[in-house]
Amino acid sequence: MLEKLDFIEKKYKELTNRMMDPDLINDLPEWQSVMKEHADIEPIVMKYREYTEISEELEGAKELLYEKLEDDMREMVKEEVKDLEESLASIEEELKILLLPKDPNDHKNVIVEIRAGAGGDEAALFAGVLFRMYSMYAESKNWKIEVMNTNSIGIGGYKEVIFMIKGKGAYSRLKYESGVHRVQRVPETESSGRIHTSTATVAVLPEAEDVDIDLQEKDLKIDTYRSSGAGGQHVNTTDSAIRITHLPTGIVVSCQDEKSQIKNRERAMTILKTRLYDKMMSDQAAEIAEERRGQVGTGDRSERIRTYNYPQGRVTDHRINLTLHKLNSIVDGDLDEIIAALITTDQAEKLRQ
Repeated sequence: MLEKLDFIEKKYKELTNRMMDPDLINDLPEWQSVMKEHADIEPIVMKYREYTEISEELEGAKELLYEKLEDDMREMVKEEVKDLEESLASIEEELKILLLPKDPNDHKNVIVEIRAGAGGDEAALFAGVLFRMYSMYAESKNWKIEVMNTNSIGIGGYKEVIFMIKGKGAYSRLKYESGVHRVQRVPETESSGRIHTSTATVAVLPEAEDVDIDLQEKDLKIDTYRSSGAGGQHVNTTDSAIRITHLPTGIVVSCQDEKSQIKNRERAMTILKTRLYDKMMSDQAAEIAEERRGQVGTGDRSERIRTYNYPQGRVTDHRINLTLHKLNSIVDGDLDEIIAALITTDQAEKLRQ
């Protein structure tokens, strides 16, 4: 590990020197690449330098123990040695985590797709709760939200809602949310007060960049149609809705929320690229089945991952057997405790492997 850290520190110094080269500033793509690599390894280098500094202090303290010291001074040095050894062990663990292979998608924006599952209108209402939860979480991180397509039921619920969250590291935190979310509660429409169980599926996809997916016009079938609405003055009188079919894979994307056909097409293309990129990544991950099984955040999307129990005010994440009795704050976007536990579990599993 120390050899690897030495190499990274040398690389960091080289990149620092390159950043001072005036010729590099004239080459914008190369300058951006150098800046990104420098920023990526900086946390590792800073932590390694802290490790080196404490190692030197520890060696100095240990050498003191070989000298003639008063009893009280010897005890103080022994205590210092113990504290430094504990600090060093802690930093070693942090360095191991920092050296874990990075998910290349962690820095990306995400497209979140929420769909009502079993439970009829109650499932659609729960999909609306999840949409609000992720929206409030995004706001707490100062991330931007852009709704891309909706299919609402008119009473605050959605059969489907697709939206983008733009923010640094959005995928690194939200990637663990993919799967089936289950709710147990008494529906507002239920007069007998019986608890119903409903589900909604969440898919969190890293936004595909132009360099990730190369779409060919010959592979696309693009249809326009009239947007459906709530009736009356809301019915769209022009063919502004867009449906794009990717012929090689059969993936179909529809967008109708915007009045402009051009905007609907742009959004549909963004969603299509993202779904194709996700398929490509999933196919690659499937080839490494053992690794895939060991990752908390990349499991089968048909897996039930979390239950929201309203009568008991609790939320349980089944992947890590975590139960929190703070349902109201969680559905109000307070997700950090759950996400932190998932990240820690994922890192521990990777370290074990």
